[in-house]
Amino acid sequence: MGRKFARSSLWMFTLSLGVAASFTATDAGAEPDPAGATVHPEIWPAANSPIGLDLAAEARITEMLAQMSIEQKVGQVIQPEWKTITPEEVTQYHIGSIENGGGAVPGGNKHSTVQDWLDLIEPYYQASVVPGQNVTIPLIWASDAVHGHNNVYGATLFPHNIGLGAANDRDLLRRIGEVTAAEMRSTGMDWTFAPTIAVARDDRWGRTYESYSEDPQIVSEYAAAMVAGIQGTGDDFLGPNHVIATAKHFLGDGSTDGGRDQGNSTVSEADLSRLHGAPYVDAINTGTQSVMASFNSWHGVRMHANEGLLTDVLKGRMGFDGFIMGDWLAHGQIPGCTNSNCPIAFNAGLDIFNQPQDWKALHGNLVAQVTSGEIPMSRLDDAVRRILRVKFRMGVFDAASPANRATSLQPIGTPAHRAVAREAVRKSLVLLKNNGVLPIRSNATLLVAGRGADNIAMQAGGWTLSWQGADNGPNDFPGATSIYEGLKAQIEASGGQALFSPDGTSPQKPDVAIVVFGEAPYAEFMGDQSDVALHHDNVESLELIRRLKAQGIPVVAVMMSGRPLYVNPQINAADAFVAAWLPGSEGAGIADVLLARADGTPQHDFQGRLSFSWPRRPDQTPLNVGDADYDPQFAYGFGLSYAAPTVTPALPEVADTTRYGERNVYFTSGQAWNGYKFWLGDSNAPHMDYVGTRTTLYGSAGLTAEPQDDGAIRLTWNGRSRAWAEMGADAPSDIAREANGAMLLSVSIRVNASPTGDVSLGVGSASVPIAGALRGLAPGAYATVAVPLSCFSGQNLAATPTIFHLETNGQLDVSVADIRLTETRAGAACPVE
Repeated sequence: MGRKFARSSLWMFTLSLGVAASFTATDAGAEPDPAGATVHPEIWPAANSPIGLDLAAEARITEMLAQMSIEQKVGQVIQPEWKTITPEEVTQYHIGSIENGGGAVPGGNKHSTVQDWLDLIEPYYQASVVPGQNVTIPLIWASDAVHGHNNVYGATLFPHNIGLGAANDRDLLRRIGEVTAAEMRSTGMDWTFAPTIAVARDDRWGRTYESYSEDPQIVSEYAAAMVAGIQGTGDDFLGPNHVIATAKHFLGDGSTDGGRDQGNSTVSEADLSRLHGAPYVDAINTGTQSVMASFNSWHGVRMHANEGLLTDVLKGRMGFDGFIMGDWLAHGQIPGCTNSNCPIAFNAGLDIFNQPQDWKALHGNLVAQVTSGEIPMSRLDDAVRRILRVKFRMGVFDAASPANRATSLQPIGTPAHRAVAREAVRKSLVLLKNNGVLPIRSNATLLVAGRGADNIAMQAGGWTLSWQGADNGPNDFPGATSIYEGLKAQIEASGGQALFSPDGTSPQKPDVAIVVFGEAPYAEFMGDQSDVALHHDNVESLELIRRLKAQGIPVVAVMMSGRPLYVNPQINAADAFVAAWLPGSEGAGIADVLLARADGTPQHDFQGRLSFSWPRRPDQTPLNVGDADYDPQFAYGFGLSYAAPTVTPALPEVADTTRYGERNVYFTSGQAWNGYKFWLGDSNAPHMDYVGTRTTLYGSAGLTAEPQDDGAIRLTWNGRSRAWAEMGADAPSDIAREANGAMLLSVSIRVNASPTGDVSLGVGSASVPIAGALRGLAPGAYATVAVPLSCFSGQNLAATPTIFHLETNGQLDVSVADIRLTETRAGAACPVE
């Protein structure tokens, strides 16, 4: 039975004078900008892969294609995740590759051993080479090994790319690529989705730490170095200790409006080429065999559907002769496509669909589309040729199975590998301030404090054992060293004393304190934020530094972060400040630089220099060297050293960046007020910041939010998944008194398209149904929906995480202009069904 509402007793509808808003299409669900999205291949740089075509292999591929059925060919262009396919289905559907996504570990055990991984992979490989096939094509296995073999327990974890970008050492990057490839080979894998060669231009982006620099020159140099290390070069190209590299994400993922992951880039074609295309030239010139297409759009056209960029530029102008890999279900976000049906992407130039879930339906649809001619046979043959070409170059047709390779079951996380990671840590550190406290005497009494001091999960960040890296603990990193452990080992070896206290309390006064703090782990869109302030541990770290300083203790602040952040108060409060980025498993590399030798001289000097400009305000973004109004706190290339000591004066501090207004006003006039924030969510991304530009949820794109000219937020649900919009603050809200006073949650809303499913309005975990009320509103006009707070008594209103939550499982299009608490009115009551 449907829900019914006694509208006269439930709702107060106050008509508003709001007018219909006009808005510009800026993302996948919007109309593309035909002029802005036009591609001119001739203005793009050319590239020249050093590999060249093997005529004998090409002839063999031609023979194989002639023998293969459509079904066999289609199997090569689909990549499922292992959790959704059996070995028997690999044989049945002729699958050419399999991946393991972040956290997709054998048996669900993230402590799986190297043997466990081989035991998982071997049956899938054997299923691809069963006897009796007219054409036998071995399967290859892919994984996101983005800072070492980070999905595998006990692997060496390198600093994330943002730290490596500061190290200024191309040879180091090559060696990191070599170690990563060797450890992947140990587990029987063939292919990594790395390196990320995005040029991040807005540090609000949650993937900023996957970028080497805001400067395309650094990214280009490192793209070449990392591809060379992963794949090998010359006679060692794709040799036994190397794997396939993937340059990603093509193209413009670091240039989206508002720094929104998977968002829309509106840069000119000239800037897209100059800033974001340049690293791909160097990756191709070094021989990368795979390029991954990006989730983002360019002038409203999804990259997976952009034939001009994928085919005309990448495969044509740049001469890329490997294969283009899709990103996780990204093809399903193309208008007119679903996850299991998208000829648009394939015809645009995609060679392998990343389809971890509904791959069988995709297989059937592709077979039918090739049979009907909707997908030309020539396009399918081109894609399969590219895949087979790379497999021939890798030697998979002649290689032993994963379990029988000489490179399998080799030790990972070895002292030699960890030594490379430790070197990378010390070279990546950037000294932003040192007023005489560093280096620290090796025999000092040292207090190590802060929530990051003994926290390898924070050091490792996202893409570590799980996708977000937020569920890791101290038992998940065998052989790794925390920052505290690294300091303790060296201090005590020299006769000093290391005291550990996360909150900084100690019965003994130390000579020096080191406070380690920073961002909690995140990956991708979960790291998107609305500014470049430190959102985790900000107040706690500042108070801790100030409290120690008040005791007369010199303080060194060490911040772990995936982006440059406004932390002027912390820098001012400390005697020295070190940007440690996300250093990975070898925290001892920090002790190598902070601690002196016995004679007081530095063990190693700081050599890290900023590859990203550092902001002087939380709202100072985008901020990139070369901007017309370039005014950073610390410029691109900045970094202090022991060799050239400098005293840093007090930095300007922003008094307050929060918009304050009338109490109990949360959103109005296009702004969030009083410290509140607007979030979007679904089961895949429950808590995603809305940053004021068009924002679409990950995956099914179930909800899109965009600003209107009248200051309202337009919220559009597509009905593909249950999704919600909500508001809250960093700390739980206490509105119990307001509830006791019978106040109302008041929302000014305009219905643009009536709901097709249930709709709930909530506070915290309590909600009331409002679909019927929304259907009863006059379309195109603002009205006020007001619900007594007492209706949400199922939530502890003295500590509620959200003060507004609008959710539906169907399609819905509304504009929200104002959210606040208001005084009670006659007739206000709770909904009834």
